[in-house]
Amino acid sequence: MIDLNSLNALIAAAKKLDAGFASLPAFDPQVPGAARTSEVLNELATRLQDNYPYFHPLYAGQMLKPPHPVARLAYALAMFINPNNHALDGGRATSALEKEAVAEIAAMFDWQNFLGHLTGGGTMANLEALWVAGQLAPGKKIVASEQAHYTHHRISSVLQLDFESIPVGTNARMDHYALEKRLKEKNDIGTVVATLGTTATGSIDSLPMILDLREQYGFRIHVDAAYGGYFNLAKNLGANADGAFSCLNVVDSIVIDPHKHGLQPYGCGCVLFRDPSVGRLYKHDSPYTYFSSAELHLGEISLECSRPGAAAAALWATQKLLPLRKDGEFAQDLQKGTDTALAFYKKLKAGDKFIPAFEPELDILIFVPRPKNESASLTEISAESRRIFEAVAAKNLHLALAELPAAFFPNLPASIRRDKPTVSTLRSVLMKPEHAQWLDQIHEILTSVW
Repeated sequence: MIDLNSLNALIAAAKKLDAGFASLPAFDPQVPGAARTSEVLNELATRLQDNYPYFHPLYAGQMLKPPHPVARLAYALAMFINPNNHALDGGRATSALEKEAVAEIAAMFDWQNFLGHLTGGGTMANLEALWVAGQLAPGKKIVASEQAHYTHHRISSVLQLDFESIPVGTNARMDHYALEKRLKEKNDIGTVVATLGTTATGSIDSLPMILDLREQYGFRIHVDAAYGGYFNLAKNLGANADGAFSCLNVVDSIVIDPHKHGLQPYGCGCVLFRDPSVGRLYKHDSPYTYFSSAELHLGEISLECSRPGAAAAALWATQKLLPLRKDGEFAQDLQKGTDTALAFYKKLKAGDKFIPAFEPELDILIFVPRPKNESASLTEISAESRRIFEAVAAKNLHLALAELPAAFFPNLPASIRRDKPTVSTLRSVLMKPEHAQWLDQIHEILTSVW
């Protein structure tokens, strides 16, 4: 897990950083408790062992992907300075790095003239996007699918914006016809949130269809691609996903989370606006913050104030090492995830022990145990899912549980008693490239307990 060569690289880089300040007069830093540092760190190392092994391929539960070593090192190196990217006074170098790194992300969507910055995560990034949406369409509703992240409803409540959920189909995508019906009933929708990579299933809303409706009804489109955004670089997507990513350049705003597939430490989100003039909505007067430069401060286009410049340094270093290109190493690792999820889907579908919901669009797969008694109820299947979840964890395979509509499983035997509308499902997130080599072992452990 820990590469000592990487630590040596950090020490060498720290010495080079220190040399840049050699002209300053020497002083004796006051570091309280320095003599006990090693003791505390060793105690911390013991405490941190009380975690799931997020870094290991047998962890396939939640959206947790280890940061790239260069991201860890760059973050640690920047912390010797501890820059604040709210204003140039607090982070000249890292503000420049943030602008460069964000421009590279925007270029994935063919945006050259845009407004954007990093945030503390996807929640804050989506809050900014919906805040702008509410400013531009006051009194209008925000809508998102029933499988969109719950924060959209919560954020709308915080911003005092009306919110409404749109039903999904059996593939967990927003039901285009339900959205159209709702628009025909009353044209009071200001923004439609399209999700490219839902949290539970990795499903991709049919963006081209939503764009067609925008032509008729004139709403804004915000794309929550916190999870799925980087798959714009992948070449092995299905028709629906490929079609959605191909038209991202004409939506109004996009959120993407570098701390998911972007190989960054938490927290690092990013919000982008196609129209840079929305920056006027952020205008404020803060004479105590801006005094050293007439250049644009990132704090002037952000609702957050203090933000870690170290996050920008880590992102910049990662993208410098692994450029965001369709033919690059970074894209190839993303493609391994989708290939692995599809291979897992085919394994489970061909077997007699589990029933997958639908073919995965990204690298997330949901499935339930095939009932041994074909007159079993959904409640009984849910109980078996929870039992299997615990049984495989005892063998060091860590999955996740998700309570989802039973309609996502049309292949369940017709004799199953549908005593409730949902079922507890097993969920695997195969986002590490190493999962490709460990898939057989994951499958073996899973089938051994059922």
